[in-house]
Amino acid sequence: MVRLERVSRRFGARVVFDDLSWVVPREARLGLVGPNGAGKTTLLRLLAELETPDCGAVHRPASACVGYLPQEVEAVAEGSVLQVALSGYPEVSRLERELERLEGELAGTAPDDPGLGERTRRYGTLRERYEALGGDGLEVRAKAILSGLGIGTDALDHPLRQLSGGWRMRVVLARLLLGAPDLLLLDEPTNHLDLAALEWLEGFLADYKGAFVVVSHDRFLLNRVVRGIVELDRGRLTSYPGDYDAYLAAREAEAEARERAAREQDRTIQRVERFIERFRYKASKAPQVQSRIRALEKLERVRVEAPRAAIRFGFPPAPRSGDVVARLEGVHKSFGERVVLAGADLLLRRGDRLALVGPNGCGKSTLLRLLAGRLAADLGRVELGHHVIPRHYGQHQLEELDPRRTVLEELEAIVSPGQRARLRTLLGSFLFQGDDVHKPVGVLSGGEKARLALARMLLHPANLLLLDEPTNHLDLQGREVLEEALNEYAGTLVVVSHDRYLINRIATSVAGFDRGRIDVVQGDYDEYLARRAAIATDGPRTSEATPSPTPERASRADERRREAEARNRRYRERREVEQRLGPLESRIAELERRLGQLRTLQAEPALYQEPARAAEIAREAALAERDLAPLYEQWEEAAREVE
Repeated sequence: MVRLERVSRRFGARVVFDDLSWVVPREARLGLVGPNGAGKTTLLRLLAELETPDCGAVHRPASACVGYLPQEVEAVAEGSVLQVALSGYPEVSRLERELERLEGELAGTAPDDPGLGERTRRYGTLRERYEALGGDGLEVRAKAILSGLGIGTDALDHPLRQLSGGWRMRVVLARLLLGAPDLLLLDEPTNHLDLAALEWLEGFLADYKGAFVVVSHDRFLLNRVVRGIVELDRGRLTSYPGDYDAYLAAREAEAEARERAAREQDRTIQRVERFIERFRYKASKAPQVQSRIRALEKLERVRVEAPRAAIRFGFPPAPRSGDVVARLEGVHKSFGERVVLAGADLLLRRGDRLALVGPNGCGKSTLLRLLAGRLAADLGRVELGHHVIPRHYGQHQLEELDPRRTVLEELEAIVSPGQRARLRTLLGSFLFQGDDVHKPVGVLSGGEKARLALARMLLHPANLLLLDEPTNHLDLQGREVLEEALNEYAGTLVVVSHDRYLINRIATSVAGFDRGRIDVVQGDYDEYLARRAAIATDGPRTSEATPSPTPERASRADERRREAEARNRRYRERREVEQRLGPLESRIAELERRLGQLRTLQAEPALYQEPARAAEIAREAALAERDLAPLYEQWEEAAREVE
């Protein structure tokens, strides 16, 4: 489909990648992953020919249609929501207008009009072309895609310019999906989608006939729709078959194998160096010594790359609260005519870990702000329990950072002078090191701002964390670190998130919103989905049987088992040889030490004043040399086996 040939791209002094080659096949269903700043967006833009490489070439067939979805809408198109969604088909729109004009003319043309035949033939030609382009069903498909992405019929005639950035992005995504290009390039398509739209997009991509490459931090999406993962890191691409979980397992196995190979190579090198040192001046061993020296010079060392720097943190110990942490009774909240909560009830107890899910605008963020005391209810009661200390991380927390301050000043502004000494240490754990702490907040990337906002939240202990989309702008590694920290947090947690992987890892209950009320389901997100499905079918909730593994998964499991058995067999064989080597080396060292002592004595002239003792020492030295000869041969054989 598209081929990158020895491509290089740099921005100023920063080299994103150099001499990079990649082939995207026609049947590609790939997830592109890598740390923030690795160059994933740049790579997609090169594939879409929106950027030109500094060196190398991008090859793609002239007939191939490639569609690209950026992370953010760079320009706002004119027209209504439906018009913009259909704007990817200008020829269909032109044909539709021409057909409407001809229909009007034909309706007013008399049967004996000499121009009737020409108009009829023209209408038939245009109609055939219109149908070939799918014109009759185009608007229906557009409305279906917009509906799947959460845009209702009441918004179709709204000017796109009046929508927020997130909703504009959905319309742009709808236009792209409607066009069904041969290759879809999606850069973080889930950033502005709620859970319902996420699930719809997964279904759409699962049934998509063309190829796609998707950059996403949504591990659920990657596990459900891709057949391969391509990792971009340190300017190199590495491909892995299977979904995201298979990629993690393969990468971990690779790292372990590389570390094991490096350790084994180090042991071999040390053994060879001992042999060289031991026999360097022994004439009978000169060929073997030289052979091993040459082998060491040619040896390609196994390199273990240092792990990439990652954020590391834990939440401060949470002061113990009362058993009841928060209580909502009959809470109502409206914004103008829009009602978000209508008689909502909720009871939070110490240690609860509640995830709030639902479509955008249903009241999730409002509920967090009510619990944080940043918003007052119109009716009803919101009460926090005894000794409850809330800490709120808002969805727009990044916008609350002062762009004029430096990173360090942003933290200094909210702590006492006595706490400032530890701020650099805290910032270092969030990858702000050295002069990074003096960067203005205004020049930070989205990921850097997210890390700074998290660091701010850790400055004061809290026993009630209220987190609104905390994983936004964090890369996959950052999300995993946050999950670990939340799992170890001892207080009460309420989190709004579209990251289903996060919810499954940290939540003990999930709350959905239904007509302004809150419905809490015990369990993780999968349990919540099962409950919702049972209600939708109006049937009893049943426990689902564990699905049988697919042939692909079964084959992968068999392969991993065979590899593990082979590794274990090699390990046992190596251990057996090494167990022989250990005693041999000890015995050789003991004899060499004694032989050295005897040779030292024989070098003393006074020894020969005692002929009997000199003869005894000579016999002992000869016996030591005799015993050493077969031991050397056994040691060489065992060493060769290990090598």
